[in-house]
Amino acid sequence: MRFGFTEDQQRFRADVRARLRSPEVQAAAAAATGADGVEPDARPLYRLLGERGLLAVHWPVEYGGEGRPLTDAAIVAEELVRAGVPDTLHVNTIQIVGQFLLMAGSDEQRRRHLPAIARGERFASVLYTEPDAASDLGALRAVAEPDGDGDGDGGGYRITGTKVFSLKTRFVDYGLCAARTTPGAGKYQGISLFLVDLGAPGVTVSMIPGVGDEHFHRVELDAVPVSGDDLIGPRDEGWPLLNEALAIERTGLDYFLKAEHWLDAALEALIDRDPDSSHDAHLEQIGRWHGALTADHVLAWEVLSGLASDQVDQVSTAVAKYHSSELAQAIAAWATDIPGPGQRADRTRAALTLDSAHREAPGLTLSAGTSEVMLQIMAAAFDSIGQEEH
Repeated sequence: MRFGFTEDQQRFRADVRARLRSPEVQAAAAAATGADGVEPDARPLYRLLGERGLLAVHWPVEYGGEGRPLTDAAIVAEELVRAGVPDTLHVNTIQIVGQFLLMAGSDEQRRRHLPAIARGERFASVLYTEPDAASDLGALRAVAEPDGDGDGDGGGYRITGTKVFSLKTRFVDYGLCAARTTPGAGKYQGISLFLVDLGAPGVTVSMIPGVGDEHFHRVELDAVPVSGDDLIGPRDEGWPLLNEALAIERTGLDYFLKAEHWLDAALEALIDRDPDSSHDAHLEQIGRWHGALTADHVLAWEVLSGLASDQVDQVSTAVAKYHSSELAQAIAAWATDIPGPGQRADRTRAALTLDSAHREAPGLTLSAGTSEVMLQIMAAAFDSIGQEEH
């Protein structure tokens, strides 16, 4: 179990922090931060981060990285958020899609896509969820049919279906898409994963109305051509890869960082509202939040340390995702009434942050697997242990 960071990790963190605090990066981060439902284009910021080698430090050098440990990538992720960098493009492109390509992609696919992603020149989103499937990916209906007379391996595929609730999609180049290559094979059989060019004919991206500063999107795929070279992993064997990819999403680190940021904003608002007060009415709850955040950080780093050792524990990731998303949601709800009327009228930084948190928080316990699904994974594991003991 990790109770601290090594001297090398501390030096690396200090270096990353210094690079992120440069005036150029800070100005770009401010320009990329959304508010009041307006979502700016964060790609110029990410191109700057790519130029400074801050996007994919743990990738091998031949793929555009620095060959550092996965745990150093987590340090970068922490410092990005703490420096005010909107993190969704990093989470989706680097932590999910890029990591998936490292895990399951061919060497040719990695060489073709990863260097441009590491430079901040290409971005990706996730196309799993469908209108009628919700969190049950086994119910997906998108179909990838062989293109022409071949079986798909040489001639490619045509993908038809609808994907929803993907973030940043109008700003990205690729979508990691789950589709059925053998319909009727079974609920969890016959599923394959593709990297779809979102600029290809037949792709229509539209925004889904919502209250958050970041917009969800609907992606219509109408016989979209996909090369056989963009099939990720073996055909029809996408379900095990999906489970592993979802586990990679569930480190809990991104939700922990949101919770930490929102609690910091609440404390800033309290102090700004009444600098001379000891805020006794809030001290006990603030202490409890800090205790929960400490536990949350340990959970996230336990998962990350396992991933760095090529160990993906579905139960640990479910625990981390459940705890972190529920905690972030609870802090956002508690902090809603912290800013006073004057702070809201003056649109202080803390007030804007907490207003955004209030609108974003409800979705945290749904994305990357609902809390109910996380509890089912935990319960199934405990049930299995109980059966073994008897």
